[in-house]
Amino acid sequence: MKSNTAVYVGVDVAKATLQVHVQGRQTELKNAPAARAQLCQKLQAVAGAHVVCEATGGYERNLVGALHKAKIPVSVVNPAQVRAAAQAQGQRAKTDRIDALMLTNYGQRYQPQPTPPASQVQRQLVDLTQWLKQLIAAQATAKTQAEHHHDSFVRKQHQALLDCYQAQIQAVEDKLQALLKQDQELQQRVEALDAIEGVGSRTALLILAHMPELGQLNRQQAAALAGLAPWTRESGTMKGVRCIGGGRPEVRLALYMSALSAARYNPVLRAFYQRLIAKGKLPKVALTAVMRKLLIYMNHKLKALAAQPILTAQVQS
Repeated sequence: MKSNTAVYVGVDVAKATLQVHVQGRQTELKNAPAARAQLCQKLQAVAGAHVVCEATGGYERNLVGALHKAKIPVSVVNPAQVRAAAQAQGQRAKTDRIDALMLTNYGQRYQPQPTPPASQVQRQLVDLTQWLKQLIAAQATAKTQAEHHHDSFVRKQHQALLDCYQAQIQAVEDKLQALLKQDQELQQRVEALDAIEGVGSRTALLILAHMPELGQLNRQQAAALAGLAPWTRESGTMKGVRCIGGGRPEVRLALYMSALSAARYNPVLRAFYQRLIAKGKLPKVALTAVMRKLLIYMNHKLKALAAQPILTAQVQS
């Protein structure tokens, strides 16, 4: 448990504004560089200030970066957990002011660990993989529309669009390869995952971009963080259907595509999948189990990779 000397500051982040609750007072600022710098300056004067904000799909990144630069601890927490904690206190209304207060209360009650600053390589990896995923999705959509064009001019323009998408995808992949050459540790992690039957380099990059903690977790933590830990729903004689959800959907999407391939071509996972089907499991249930086992194996491989320098040093000594 952390010391109670921390002064938790709830900040509700929106696209245009920052609603700040600190020591019982509410302040609204613009979500702009000057206002963020002003907030950091004020918080530096508050002994033990520790900011708590929610993950908002990217709007919080500039604030978190400014706080890290100012050496102010900040915890980026799960919005669903904060909302559940607010409802547990009987708070059903939801406004920016209430959210900022609830974030302060959440910090005081649960004392979340500070979110460590991401490296420049990690931030660039996230941006590149997100853009790559958007390009691939747009290209797939455009391909499905190609057969509906009959006019020669439209077909020609559509082909130019497809060529543009392919050129953009290639440019991003070249940039990713250049990024790997800059960071030997990241390259080793990607190669370790790419060596698994059914996992390609794109999947490895996506998973490491959105789950950089992989290799530092236990089995249960890895499955839960990816949203692959089934929920048990039982009460008395009622035995509910187990479901998955929450966690990081980008990781699940990447694992789903890999699991489709692994269930056919990976000898171990193919046998595992077929064994579940033989027991009467639905195909999607069996495929979800393959995703979970694949993620746990990835976590194990990265743990072993991280331990290699230590083992080498012990042998030399």
